[in-house]
Amino acid sequence: MMIDGASLPASDRTPADLLRAALAADPARPLLTFHDDATGERVELSVATFDNWVAKTANLMQDDWAVEPGARVALLLPLHWQTAVWLAACWAVGAVAVPDGDPASCDAVVAGPDRLAEAAACAGERMALALRPLGGRFPQPPAGFADYAVEVPSHGDRFTPYAPVRPQEPALDLQAHLLTGGQLTALAADQAEREGVRPGDRTLSALPMNRLDGLLAGLLVPLATGGSAVLCRNLESADEATLRRRVEQERVTRVLR
Repeated sequence: MMIDGASLPASDRTPADLLRAALAADPARPLLTFHDDATGERVELSVATFDNWVAKTANLMQDDWAVEPGARVALLLPLHWQTAVWLAACWAVGAVAVPDGDPASCDAVVAGPDRLAEAAACAGERMALALRPLGGRFPQPPAGFADYAVEVPSHGDRFTPYAPVRPQEPALDLQAHLLTGGQLTALAADQAEREGVRPGDRTLSALPMNRLDGLLAGLLVPLATGGSAVLCRNLESADEATLRRRVEQERVTRVLR
């Protein structure tokens, strides 16, 4: 999907508004189901559970890191449910999420286990995600990094930003294209309308979240429409029979690979 931030329409709502609305409408409905076809891991998060992770992560950013609106957070992460959490947490505090961004040019960095050497270039806060099943921690904490699984549990389950997060403020820096929160929510609504996405639809997506189409399919469109996403990491290692079973078992209505 081509990005031209200057020409995009904008909504008066932010991605955080979409999550609040989804929580008020039906907190128990599934929002994200994550499969890792290399490990066999499966995790399902309801809207309420996802919101809980987002609130804890946003409180960590705001209270421990002193993140303010406009701060830039590099996300060096693969397709994963915790990637979606960090994106939503950035938008909750008003930070600019920078997927695959240059850590040296960002105020903080969040990295998976295979990108820690790259992430060490950040002079600010550094968070390491083990990306282990059930949100497990590193066996040994990585030098120079905080371990997300160790740090996040103590933070509060509800989040209130110290400063208002406005839809006209930058929310995403994707390959040097800066998009506001209002533009992201407008894109989600437009995508849902063009593709006929309805409430209750379940989208299987293997698209990485460092791409706009993957971010929309895997998080923002489900939030905007009352749907859900089945995120599949390492889907290329699964055969067609496995994919057919997953579509049936997860009640998938759309497949994006």
